[in-house]
Amino acid sequence: MGPHPAVAAIRLAVRRVLHDVLTLAPPAAVPSAAGDRPPLVLVACSGGADSMALASALAFEAPRLGIRAGGVTVDHGLQEGSDLRASEVAIRLAAFGLDPVETVAVTVGRDGGPEAAARDARYTALDAVADRLGAAAVLLGHTRDDQAETVLLGLARGSGIRSLSGMATASGVGGRYRRPFLGLDRQTARKACLVQSLPVWDDPHNADPAYTRSRVRHEALPVLEKALGKGVVEALARTAQLSRDDADALDSWAAAVEPSVRDDSGGLEVAKLFALPPAVRRRVIRRAVIEAGSPAGSLFARHIEEVDRLITGWRGQGAINLPGRVAVRRQGGRLVLRQG
Repeated sequence: MGPHPAVAAIRLAVRRVLHDVLTLAPPAAVPSAAGDRPPLVLVACSGGADSMALASALAFEAPRLGIRAGGVTVDHGLQEGSDLRASEVAIRLAAFGLDPVETVAVTVGRDGGPEAAARDARYTALDAVADRLGAAAVLLGHTRDDQAETVLLGLARGSGIRSLSGMATASGVGGRYRRPFLGLDRQTARKACLVQSLPVWDDPHNADPAYTRSRVRHEALPVLEKALGKGVVEALARTAQLSRDDADALDSWAAAVEPSVRDDSGGLEVAKLFALPPAVRRRVIRRAVIEAGSPAGSLFARHIEEVDRLITGWRGQGAINLPGRVAVRRQGGRLVLRQG
């Protein structure tokens, strides 16, 4: 008798990602006499149902493909006893047979709000561990439900098509971060934990209405499903994929055209920018602003729109000041970008 359908589904999703890792790192997949080691794949585990199901699937599938499997849990220090909980998660990961297993404590700042600050601290820690251990990939337990929530948050912020594209199946430098469960719902992961008798921890922050994502999860999505019927989560996740395809195409167009709108000094020529479709022009502007030193995570649609008005609504206005102390001004038919 085979595994429970939920367990089979999560294992299949992980197996597909591991095959991709082997494809991208073929020399390391077969150890040689020179001492090469198989690729290492880490799972980022909070102890919740999604990441515990992911950890169990990785522990099952990795040895069958000749891949080393490890785990890392991040202690954000935001709740009393979080250090003990992180230690418990590490013990469970080790019991799966994962090796190495690491616990990393981080300090969460305040920039961008509590959720963004915690996310930034977590990814910084995961990057550091992956770099130090030479991991080929880090698996994350985001599900289709998480994707739907991300799309709704993007809609509410009016951030444009890139925001509506949600989370990518692979992101980070070299596609380091992998999300095998974006095609699976949250209940599948929870069911997989239940039938395998895996203990899970339900983070109280996930139900705290002080957090925007929690309100989307427990208030906004249920209201939409009540008004529109079942299938809202699947539709939002499908919207994310379609939006990502469109955004990727527009980004490629902008990257290809950008050199043609720059002059010899590196400035952007207003007339050539004006001739571009607005979606492409704004992407060219964004690329140029980031190159000038503005942090990508601090740039919002309103910033790019203000710069765009130097092209489309020029009335002699002064410089536009952007995050990262980048100033953009129109001068002699060009946009000049300077930091500091």
